[in-house]
Amino acid sequence: MQTTGKLPISRRGMLIAGAASAAYTGVPMSSRAQTPAKASPPPTMPVSFTVNGKKADLKLDTRTTLLDALREHLKLTGTKKGCDHGQCGACTVIVNGERINSCLSLAMQHQGDEVTTIEGLGMPDDLHPMQAAFVKHDGYQCGYCTPGQICSAVSVLKEIEANIPSHVTGDLTSRMRPTNMEMRERMSGNICRCGAYSNIADAMAEVAGGKA
Repeated sequence: MQTTGKLPISRRGMLIAGAASAAYTGVPMSSRAQTPAKASPPPTMPVSFTVNGKKADLKLDTRTTLLDALREHLKLTGTKKGCDHGQCGACTVIVNGERINSCLSLAMQHQGDEVTTIEGLGMPDDLHPMQAAFVKHDGYQCGYCTPGQICSAVSVLKEIEANIPSHVTGDLTSRMRPTNMEMRERMSGNICRCGAYSNIADAMAEVAGGKA
């Protein structure tokens, strides 16, 4: 018999302890862990806003973006999901007359708002002047960014008309004009990976009255 201090340890006891330890470590962790509590469903809230002239009443996960509400819940898939980080402009829509990146905005923020998507600007049998100009000037190639480009372009001309300055506005005291530089600067947040920028500028200039 072997002793350690005052407590005797038999060889048989050591073998039993070792076997028990080995048996325990052989049990999968999933069997030893407690069963996790059932996850509760995410919180939801009702939200009501007007989209393209029609009232929409939804009950959504509070984390739902306006983009996902439009695409997944209202099936308005004209608005595109590009980077989903507010960097490409493909998801641009018009809310209360101003353009926003819908991927960065929660649907819950838009209670009572007026939302216009590309479908609300015009359809194939009744095109908005900007849509018609994009077709005429070939302002798109793959077309993925085009809905956001058009919504943004419509808003840009309204911003200039309202005398809202941009980074390149040189004279803040005179009436603004839709120059090529003004329009390009304001459209810089809408990325076209096909590179149709010059054609987009031509389309916008035509709608603006050829004042580029």
